[in-house]
Amino acid sequence: MSRVFRSRRIGILLMAAGLILMGFGIHRGEMAVVFGKAVNICMECIGIG
Repeated sequence: MSRVFRSRRIGILLMAAGLILMGFGIHRGEMAVVFGKAVNICMECIGIG
């Protein structure tokens, strides 16, 4: 039983760390950079850009 609890705790800690890092990236403005690159790639695939 303790092994299940330990693995669940590790999963929750990893999820929290991921959310904190995503929030930090959004705070730095990385989301706009990634979105801009995604738009450019899509425009090239469609053939508009």
